[in-house]
Amino acid sequence: MNASAYFGWALVVVPIALQVIYSVRALLRPHREPASRLAWVVVIVVAPVVGVVAYILFGDTNVGRRRIARLRDALKRLPSLAEINAVDLDGRGQPQVPERYAPLFRVGESISNYPPVGANRAQLMHDSDSTIDAIVADIDAATDHVHLLFYIWLPDGNGVKMVEAVKRAAMRGVICRVMVDDIGSRRLIRSPHWRDMASAKVRLARALPVGIALLRPLKGRVDMRNHRKIVVIDNSVTYCGSQNCADPAFAIKAKYAPWVDVMMRFEGPIVLQNQHLFASDWMAQIKEDLSELMRQPLRQEKAGFTAQVIGTGATVRYSAMPEMFISLMNAARHELVISTPYYVPDEPLQAALCACAHRGIATSIIFPQRNDSWIVAAASRSYYRELLDAGVRIYEYAGGLLHAKTLTVDGEVMLIGSANLDRRSFELNFENNILLHDRGMTARLRARQQTYIDAAVPIDDRTVARWSKPHQLWNNAIAMLGPVL
Repeated sequence: MNASAYFGWALVVVPIALQVIYSVRALLRPHREPASRLAWVVVIVVAPVVGVVAYILFGDTNVGRRRIARLRDALKRLPSLAEINAVDLDGRGQPQVPERYAPLFRVGESISNYPPVGANRAQLMHDSDSTIDAIVADIDAATDHVHLLFYIWLPDGNGVKMVEAVKRAAMRGVICRVMVDDIGSRRLIRSPHWRDMASAKVRLARALPVGIALLRPLKGRVDMRNHRKIVVIDNSVTYCGSQNCADPAFAIKAKYAPWVDVMMRFEGPIVLQNQHLFASDWMAQIKEDLSELMRQPLRQEKAGFTAQVIGTGATVRYSAMPEMFISLMNAARHELVISTPYYVPDEPLQAALCACAHRGIATSIIFPQRNDSWIVAAASRSYYRELLDAGVRIYEYAGGLLHAKTLTVDGEVMLIGSANLDRRSFELNFENNILLHDRGMTARLRARQQTYIDAAVPIDDRTVARWSKPHQLWNNAIAMLGPVL
């Protein structure tokens, strides 16, 4: 057999062998829904070259063995919050949770080992600009340390305002640690502002650095990102919510502006949990032990609500975030209200949301009318018919890109943070949320959700019925790729 014959034989056999190898790999991967396995096998078989390359790049939810090892080592070195949980000796700081909600906090503790803690206070920020102003004011008042972690930090008006505040703090002797996602914040990293912070002695870190792009798949999926938004100052103040460090105009996707976010400023023992989450990320990337920060005494308060940080990511069980969402849905007895920009649920979550409405619970979900991801927009709308048939009220916010990730249950329990109701938040991203029980704070967030509803277009059966067959076909076809996406 001559060389050309061998080459022709290889052109036939090698693609088939790769199809078989990666189809088997997709079928054997643990913790994957049957629909996901089927979707990957179909992609690999129908488009051999593209399918195999896609699986190599995006098929396995692997952030890299070394990174997981470093993160687990960091968690081992950090003291357990169950041991150093800051509560008053007389019990005033003990968590107070009605029995019907106790299972929610047990689910949360099973995810990231943070116990519910009492004696917390919070303030719901008015809007994105006021959030940045409040963080800057807290940074300007810092005396010991400033810790910032953002998925996206842009060198725009608000981004530069934060840069200048951090530089001021560092120059007066406050230890400032800044971590940003290597892809989400690449514009800041490549700007003079990043170098200026380094010159001001700000300690900088890039989360999940890409490195050499062609070699990145060998170290784990390039699209597994640190999506967290964490601010911790002097172990006394923390922020949690959906907002990145940027202007509402969000210059990189300005046509969808304004971006509508929600953030809360917290004080109390909950701060230590966000500190622990930040420290684990920092120590996994930088050779610096922050354990002593966990042992610093906290200011004790007489009263406040019960709260708990829920951090998910590569070292947490794959089903953690959907379990939390489903538990909250199942806990509702009167009302469930959700806002999320991205809705690509797995089957159990979609079923739980429908079941909530079937039980007679007033169930509402708010999406942005215009989504910055046409893929997610199409996939989300493929679920509308089933949700409407179950009795779920669907609203599409028309005042910009609604980016707020919120959930309220019966006016008593709420969840706020960075996680969306999509597979990316469930399986790929590092996320942070805070679960709390308090009528007052939940009422404030519920009122904010109502402003979204008031500025939204209700979606009903007639709306969906007016969609053309090609439109419906497109939405459903994209949704089939949900397990792959």
